[in-house]
Amino acid sequence: MLSFFRYIVIFFLFFSFNAYSEVIKKIDISGLKSISRGTVLNYIPFEVNDELKVEDTKLIFDKLNATNLFEKIQVNYSDDILFIALKENPIIKYFEIKGYKNDLVLSESQIDSTLKNFNLTTGNIFNKSNLDKLINEIIAAYKNNAFFKTKINSKISRDDSNRIGIELIISENTPSRISEFNISGNKYFDTEELLDLFEIGEPNIFIINYFTNRDIFDRKKFEAGLEFLKSKYIDAAFLDFKLTKSDVIINEKESNISINIELSEGPRYKLGLVDFSGDLENFPLSLLKSKLSLTKNSIFDRKKIVKGIENVRSLYSDYGFAIASIETSVAKSDKENILDLTVNINKNNMYYINRIEISGNNRTQDDVIRREMIVREGQIYSQKDIDESLKKIRRLGFFSDVSMKTTVKKNTDQIDIFIEVIETKTGELSFGLSHSNSTGPAFSAGIQQSNIFGTGNTFNGKFINSSAVQELSFFFSDPYFTNDGHTLSYGLFDKSTDASNLDISNYNLDETGFTLGYGVPLDLDSKISGNFRLANVDVKCSSTFSSSLYEEAQCNSNDSLDTNFSFKYSKNSLNDFYSPTEGVKSIVSSSISLPLGDFKYYQLEGSHSIYSRLSDKLTLLTEANVQLAQGYNNDDLPFFKRYFGGGSSSVRGFDFNSLGNKYPDGKAKGGELSYLTSTVLITPAKSLGVDNENIRIGAFIDAGSVAEKASSFDLSDIRASTGIGLSWLTPIGPVGFHLAKPIIQKSGDSLETFSFDLGMSF
Repeated sequence: MLSFFRYIVIFFLFFSFNAYSEVIKKIDISGLKSISRGTVLNYIPFEVNDELKVEDTKLIFDKLNATNLFEKIQVNYSDDILFIALKENPIIKYFEIKGYKNDLVLSESQIDSTLKNFNLTTGNIFNKSNLDKLINEIIAAYKNNAFFKTKINSKISRDDSNRIGIELIISENTPSRISEFNISGNKYFDTEELLDLFEIGEPNIFIINYFTNRDIFDRKKFEAGLEFLKSKYIDAAFLDFKLTKSDVIINEKESNISINIELSEGPRYKLGLVDFSGDLENFPLSLLKSKLSLTKNSIFDRKKIVKGIENVRSLYSDYGFAIASIETSVAKSDKENILDLTVNINKNNMYYINRIEISGNNRTQDDVIRREMIVREGQIYSQKDIDESLKKIRRLGFFSDVSMKTTVKKNTDQIDIFIEVIETKTGELSFGLSHSNSTGPAFSAGIQQSNIFGTGNTFNGKFINSSAVQELSFFFSDPYFTNDGHTLSYGLFDKSTDASNLDISNYNLDETGFTLGYGVPLDLDSKISGNFRLANVDVKCSSTFSSSLYEEAQCNSNDSLDTNFSFKYSKNSLNDFYSPTEGVKSIVSSSISLPLGDFKYYQLEGSHSIYSRLSDKLTLLTEANVQLAQGYNNDDLPFFKRYFGGGSSSVRGFDFNSLGNKYPDGKAKGGELSYLTSTVLITPAKSLGVDNENIRIGAFIDAGSVAEKASSFDLSDIRASTGIGLSWLTPIGPVGFHLAKPIIQKSGDSLETFSFDLGMSF
């Protein structure tokens, strides 16, 4: 009997279940205008002849609503027919945002990208929730920048074609300004020093604050300042540092903001034991520790430790372990506020260079770049050799940028190196007609090319024809005359100068001759070279030199042959040709006229430049230049071999070639001894907000002078100046601008406040 009852219950449950399920015989969709029926059917999980339950209508509604395509959705089922009534969302005809004035919060580019992110651009299907999200995001952006009273009104118009136009009208009002900015709890660092870490704060002097808007609150700048604050303490070994409070109190009624920061410095930690573990690869422990440059009981300097770890990693990468993994662990010592450091090294595999690919060199031949590299395909990977190779390529002066990336070949011990260069202008072809009051009409033509036909060779040709100068010259240099990097150079010249048509003393000088040079590299950065110069010289003078016996004697002599041999040592370890930030450039040369010539003189010259990186944004350049020339064998130095000073390449702020003693007519005599020193503090213009990586700005101090006789050298003759300059690597080559003010000068000095130079850089 019980068993029979169970069958009855199951029977009724079966028919009861099927009573709530129907079979769809037809799907009726209405209200569509721009969206196809097939699109709608793709969104619903049912087809004709499928079973449909009562609760499935809600599932259909949810699926269609999730598409954001419809303004209204109705789903009904009756008489085996599924009815879906739809009203499509309108199409956006236009979307305008008006009333915004503060570009720091909202700009046209920001608006365009934001509208795209929310699918609210012209032609998109309008969705009300997206508009609400956009309005909330704009309001939040204004609040983050202290515009707490900003309001947004929306105006929406719809036409008969179900298209809408949207206008958002923003009322920005005025931003709340910071009236107080307090930091407390600090003992080690001065409060003003910590406040300077923030770009925002209490207002500066009125005029400065007008331009900087320092007192306008910016949430991003505030949070960035907090991170700088934390980093400053952590880097100074306050490892338990905490921010206990960072309150931003907004007084909307008075439109001002008070900021209160409380901090807990905690103890300052020192370094205890330093130990190494893992794959030491037979490197002596003393060598590894020297790379860290850390000493026991010194301050636990995080930056110094990070730099030391990079030095250790570089050591391993120089021996082929390109992806050595180095991890550090810190443990508190038994002694108070002392931390022990353990460096664990996993050298991983030794890697070899598989291939080197060069791109971007449209003019320069591959071989010109490859011959500068000291790494070769097939050799053990060495980061040091790669870095030196990149320096040598940059020092060529053919490229405005040189970059490198590496790729480890999967499941191999090989690395591919990809070098990309951006070529800069290395030559110039010129033809011109000109006229000036001092030189008269002139025709000139020339070619200057330091990378002719992409070979890395230098060729210069020049032709000038004017009343002051007539010149025809050629010069050629092959820096890789041999595979070992020997240099061969030679040139021919024929030049006539009528100084009476120039702003210098009156004489005529004709020179015709040739030069021949050869250079040999000593190592990666240095070279020695010799150069022979032979010229036939004809000099004629006016009465300018009548007050000087030896100058008058030279003018009246029959000397005509000038033979000269020079020896030069040069070293260049700069990391770039146009914009160096590190390295040294030194040149020491000596030359002497040979006995077979008619002139007897010698020259000693030396220059030394040091670029020191002070930070990522600052480079210090210090340089000195000394030149000495004298006659020998009872002969005087030819007056046309003297040195001059003043101008953009010497002591800026003084006229070109104006330093030193002068003739009675006020023209500079020049001298046997020239000396110059300069100190320049250089920063990329990008660090000052100028969006150009090829511009550098420098503040300089120059000092130097010219002594007519080396024996008459006197410190009181020194001239000095200070000023600012700009160096710009343009498509036509480097350009320099200088604004200088003399700080040591004498009565009668000829000054030049502003100078412009093509081919000059810091």
